Amino acid sequence: MKVKQALLSVSDKTGIVDFARKLHELGVRIISTGGTMKTLQDADIPVTYISDVTHFPEMMDGRVKTLHPFIHGGILAVRDDENHQKAMKEHGISGIDLVVVNLYPFRQTIAKSDVTLAEAIENIDIGGPAMIRSAAKNFRFVGVVVNPARYDQVLAEMTEQGEITDQTRMTLAREAYSHTAAYDSCITEYLAVQLGEGSFPVTIHPGYEKIQDLRYGENPHQTAAFYKEQFSTTGIASAKQLHGKELSFNNIVDIEAAYGLASDFEEPAAAIIKHTNPCGTGIGATLSEAYKKAFSSDPVSAYGGIIALNRSVDQATAEEISHTFMEAVIAPAFDEEALAILTKKKNLRLLTAPLLDEVNQAFDKKKVSGGLLVQQADRKVESRASMTVATNKIPTEAEWEQLLFAWKVVKHVKSNAIVVAGNSQTYGVGAGQMNRVGSAEIALKQAAEKSQGAVLSSDAFFPFRDSIDTAAKAGITAIIQPGGSIRDQECIDAANEHGIAMVFTGIRHFKH
Repeated sequence: MKVKQALLSVSDKTGIVDFARKLHELGVRIISTGGTMKTLQDADIPVTYISDVTHFPEMMDGRVKTLHPFIHGGILAVRDDENHQKAMKEHGISGIDLVVVNLYPFRQTIAKSDVTLAEAIENIDIGGPAMIRSAAKNFRFVGVVVNPARYDQVLAEMTEQGEITDQTRMTLAREAYSHTAAYDSCITEYLAVQLGEGSFPVTIHPGYEKIQDLRYGENPHQTAAFYKEQFSTTGIASAKQLHGKELSFNNIVDIEAAYGLASDFEEPAAAIIKHTNPCGTGIGATLSEAYKKAFSSDPVSAYGGIIALNRSVDQATAEEISHTFMEAVIAPAFDEEALAILTKKKNLRLLTAPLLDEVNQAFDKKKVSGGLLVQQADRKVESRASMTVATNKIPTEAEWEQLLFAWKVVKHVKSNAIVVAGNSQTYGVGAGQMNRVGSAEIALKQAAEKSQGAVLSSDAFFPFRDSIDTAAKAGITAIIQPGGSIRDQECIDAANEHGIAMVFTGIRHFKH
């Protein structure tokens, strides 16, 4: 059908002026509301105020303006139904053939650190979703556009074919319902958080938009694509790539793991990830010192890894990174001098994003076949004050410093997880083994002679004393673990026998 009348009411005004001007040139009458109408009037585009269509004023701070039979009748009327046409004629309703609407910025509003519940509620759109859903339902006769990226396609079809094609109207309808479903899902999650940490929505309707097709998935025989949560402006999916090759599936997974670890530190920190596990982590007085510590932890594994840094990358750090082949670097920012050095590596991917501890991630979701596991995100950070020393030997201040460092790192290692550390860097990491002593043996073997006088952390309790005995043989002087095993006393006795200090955190950090 030829588009004779369009309703434009958008929060995101990207491209709306050029789009509306072309609609006018094509002979389309434009109806609009408050802010959008003013934008079009300022651009000298003829526009009809919605109140002149409804013969009813906007009221209640704009809450009531489009919820009217003259609007929804014009959108929902089935054009080839005689009864619908008769009703339109009797009541003076004119058809609306194109609805261009996007919604109040709810996601952006709740992302603000100082947002109030009242402010969030005011940014819940009512009329917009109603018009979108009405137009989408009647897609046989009405086009609905929620994404400014569709403007050129719609205009091209109207210009070349005189109408929006059936296939495009159906595609736009599907996109519209996806838009409103994601919007409602965001509101649902926000209200669940307001109700308390233990609240989970009865249903979850996640909305994701495709960012890009990937060359392949975890392996070359698997196809893959990258999606982001609709309306989300934070997290790895919203990271900005400054340089380098296209990201791969495995790059993205490792970048998430690396940045989560680096973000947990207040001090300048560097984390190097291979296959989602840290092969090296370090903190220092400067970022370059932190990176050198992380790299020296395991240079062999670090080769071809993912680097995450929690400070703007400076020249000194960039020079250190440039000595070795790496897949990607993510940080809050890059200095001009650093970019000049690192962009000489043609394929090195450089990304910027806010630190993940600044991102409000209330829920952690894991897809399983036929379902979804949802849990409160593991954002808990334990302080020394909440921990208890279980052994006769009390850690020295130097040991405490290393224990707290190792405890932060082990949280990001796949279970069963063991980390050996000293000098504010990892010496050895044991990840993902089927028994804890196996992980301990791997970490201690990797640390080698550095384990003498080092500390050891475990993401969960020791079920037997064997790991304690193994650590003692390697020269470990202090251990940090959750505690809570029925054999805790056996492990405490072992630590006392070996003169090892052992701290219980009371918190477990499994990562599967």
